[in-house]
Amino acid sequence: MTTKSLSEASTYAEVLSWASSFLEQKHRDTQIAKWLMKERFALSLTDFIRLQKKVMDQRDKDIYVKDITEAGKGRPPQQIVGHEWFYDRQFKVTEATLIPRPETEEWFHEYIRQLPDRPLRVIDIGTGSGVLAVSHKLERPQDEVVAVDISQAALDVARLNAENLGAEVTFYLSDMMTDVEGKFDLILSNPPYISQSERSVMDESVIEYEPHIALFAEEEGLYFYRKIAADAVDRLNPGGYMIFEFGYRQGDQIRRLCQSYFPEAKITLEKDFNHHDRTIHIRNEIQKEKEGE
Repeated sequence: MTTKSLSEASTYAEVLSWASSFLEQKHRDTQIAKWLMKERFALSLTDFIRLQKKVMDQRDKDIYVKDITEAGKGRPPQQIVGHEWFYDRQFKVTEATLIPRPETEEWFHEYIRQLPDRPLRVIDIGTGSGVLAVSHKLERPQDEVVAVDISQAALDVARLNAENLGAEVTFYLSDMMTDVEGKFDLILSNPPYISQSERSVMDESVIEYEPHIALFAEEEGLYFYRKIAADAVDRLNPGGYMIFEFGYRQGDQIRRLCQSYFPEAKITLEKDFNHHDRTIHIRNEIQKEKEGE
């Protein structure tokens, strides 16, 4: 079917075809057109198919065209509609928070199934939109979950997500664990890990639209891992766990860094669906053994 001009396009199918062509001309992913239409108007797959030949309401068309125009400029579609899905739940996202990635959802799915049944005290460091803390609490109601971030704007989003989804999470405005008391059985973090030297090879939409405070870190991207590991020496309970996400080229460096703070801990690197090292799992076994002596 020949793509009609915007003024000629009237049905959902015709407007979608125009949007895909527009994004292609702007060198953007054409799949964004379908995603935006479904998410903006809360369409199920059945709705989406059923409406293809129906004339689109002019008001909806105007909204959608505005969305596509923003996408053509490189703005992430999740920011355009104001949400992203994580573990089958809708989370609010803004320019103050990172957009949750599939890689994060993948490792969340893996670790949440492997934890012991007993109640755990959990902290999510650099919570952003709160996807890890909120999802953890909803999957494991027996756990006490704490979440921290240095950004008040991000915490406001995370609190709203917890409220909307019915998750009892305690939030703190804090630089790492500074303003939180006590020890933890599980420390989670997807901290900033991109070095400034990598800026030139990053997607321009990430650079322009996502918060730099949640992206970049000193020490070639290792600063926050060193800070968390150092703090965790006195904050991780015997037999406790730490799980961090990192950039796919940082695995060996982070393993050595964590090993220096937990020399007898069990440390493993886990790969993502692209077969890249993506997470590090640390089990605080040495303290557990000493406690039993």
